[in-house]
Amino acid sequence: MLHFKQYHHETSTEWVTFIHGAGGTSSIWFRQLREFRKEFNLLLIDLRGHGLSQAKFSPNNIKKYTFEFVTNDIIEVLDHLKIKESHFVGISMGTILIRKAAEMRPELVKSMVMGGAILKLNIRSQILMKLGVMFKSVLPFMLLYRFFACVVMPRRKHSKSRNIFINEAKKLYQKEFIRWFKLGAGVRPILRLFRSVDIAIPTLYVMGDEDYMFLPPVEYIVKKHQKSEMAVLPECGHVVNIDKPTLFNKVSIDFINKVSLGLA
Repeated sequence: MLHFKQYHHETSTEWVTFIHGAGGTSSIWFRQLREFRKEFNLLLIDLRGHGLSQAKFSPNNIKKYTFEFVTNDIIEVLDHLKIKESHFVGISMGTILIRKAAEMRPELVKSMVMGGAILKLNIRSQILMKLGVMFKSVLPFMLLYRFFACVVMPRRKHSKSRNIFINEAKKLYQKEFIRWFKLGAGVRPILRLFRSVDIAIPTLYVMGDEDYMFLPPVEYIVKKHQKSEMAVLPECGHVVNIDKPTLFNKVSIDFINKVSLGLA
């Protein structure tokens, strides 16, 4: 089972589950813990092969990664803890796993806060993925990861987010990176499905106004999907929970409370 950590609230019955992105760990949520703990029960999970989950699985006994396979890891933790429903907060690829969980077990997902959501790969990102596939077995994975991080988070003001994700990715093994990279390289069909199917679960997309690769598709989807809304954070890149933690916390907590009161 994946490594997880719980924080219990004295009176709240609401759970919030945090899902990090590929290459990260649950420690990227440290700027969220203080404020969210005031309001909710929290569950932080390290994805398969990441953080403290890395030692929990034999590298010689691993199936081919699919989105259903790695999402089932997350669901297994909530079932183990007997959490019947939870709000989910994710960043980057973590938002894809949350959306997949909503498809697999809709009764488990009370709402979704999607930070730096990925809903479509533009031409530039498609080219990057193809280049990565070509060179993933030749170049050291950290060289590829640094390159992708610089493309997705290119500005000087994004350096804090960029450096945190690069430092977390250093903890991965080369083979583990390749597994997740292959998973990401095959993401287009599932994103196409997500865009076409409105699952009618309250969803808040929290995007940076400088997230040039992923913001436009989200703006389009919010207009189409009935229970979706969006908060665009100013002077902010892809990793919104690190670039603008105070604002991210406020809009996310306000949204979750609104859902809990039946107002969303």
